[in-house]
Amino acid sequence: MSQNEHKIDFPVSKARKYLEPGPVVLVSSQYEGQHDIMTLGWHTILEFSPSLVGCMIASGNFSHELIRHSGQCVINVPAADLIDSVVAIGNSHGDRIDKFDAFKLTAEPASKVNAPLIRECFASFECQLYDDSMVDNYNLFIFEIVKAHVADKPEFPPTLHYTGEGRFTVMSNLLLDKHRDFKPEMLI
Repeated sequence: MSQNEHKIDFPVSKARKYLEPGPVVLVSSQYEGQHDIMTLGWHTILEFSPSLVGCMIASGNFSHELIRHSGQCVINVPAADLIDSVVAIGNSHGDRIDKFDAFKLTAEPASKVNAPLIRECFASFECQLYDDSMVDNYNLFIFEIVKAHVADKPEFPPTLHYTGEGRFTVMSNLLLDKHRDFKPEMLI
C-alpha cells in the first residue's frame, strides 16, 4: 500500500475482517456420555509455557455446557478441504444431532482428556481448563494445552480463516522462510 492511498471510515463491528485471530478450528467436547463438535474462530494463544489458549465460546452453544462441566476439550485444526463440514457444523446444534455421524467425522480417543480427537483434522490439541474466571462475564475460557498431535506432512497445510459475513480465506503459502532469526516473543 502506497503512502498516498486514501483510507476510508470502516465499521468497527467488522474489524475481524482484518484482525482475524487465526485458523478456524473444530472444538470437540464430551461430558457424561454426550459429545459435540463446534466451529470456532475466536481463539488466541496467550502464553508459551505453560501453553495457554483463550477461546470465546458463547453460552448458548451446547459445547459451552459440556466444556463448563468437564473442564476439557480438544482443539482440532482442519485443512481447507473440510470447509463444507466446518460450515455445516457451525450451522447445526449438537443437542439435536450427533455431529460426528452427521458429518462423517471420526472420533478418536485422546490420551490426556476425555474429549475426542477428530481424525480428519491435521492437528489436535488436548486441553484442560486452566482459568474460568472470565467465563461468566465474557464466555472466555482459558485452557492449557496438555498434549499435541500434529501430522508430519504437509508442514504448512492450507488453513481456513473466517473474515465475517460468510467469507473465508485460505492460508497456505509460506512467504518468507529467510527470517529464521525472528522471535515470536517480539509480537507480545
